[in-house]
Amino acid sequence: MTARAPRADALRNRSRVLAAAEQVFVARGTSVSTEEVARSAGVGIGTVFRHFPTKAALIEAVFRERLRRFGEEADQLVASDDPAAAIWTFLSRVAEVAAGKQAWADAFTSANLHDVLTPAREQLPRVLGALLARAQQVGAIRADVTVPELIALMLAVARVPDETPEGTALRARVLAIVFDGLRPRP
Repeated sequence: MTARAPRADALRNRSRVLAAAEQVFVARGTSVSTEEVARSAGVGIGTVFRHFPTKAALIEAVFRERLRRFGEEADQLVASDDPAAAIWTFLSRVAEVAAGKQAWADAFTSANLHDVLTPAREQLPRVLGALLARAQQVGAIRADVTVPELIALMLAVARVPDETPEGTALRARVLAIVFDGLRPRP
């Protein structure tokens, strides 16, 4: 007996559920009901549970997909022809992604899903190291800056609350100040 490939409509439904869940979770937190996710995806609750037997499985799948996309974006930046722009883009994205993680962190703690983060924990220093080395070679970042320092700075920037327009603007301003401090002095 051979395993059958998933039907195209089943794959579409799974993608719709993941996309809707991500939007709903980002907008309203992971405590939102699966019924609400199903409504947002335009599918029945049975479809959600067919693909994701538990809410924890749905949260994990959404987070894995976010990490996968972030990893692809990071790999593209490492291959960029403009190392200076690549490092600033990546650091901005790290701060942005990390800023929205509190609701995710709460969900992971309650659902015991810590293993999902392992690929990101391994990839982030590798990618950041490559981007940093290239940016330092072209003089975009001070030569004395290290990967652990960059990670600490981005996590600090990510802690600036952004639930309001003022918070979002404040985080952007703090990030600009950090970037200015990372640039070499004449």
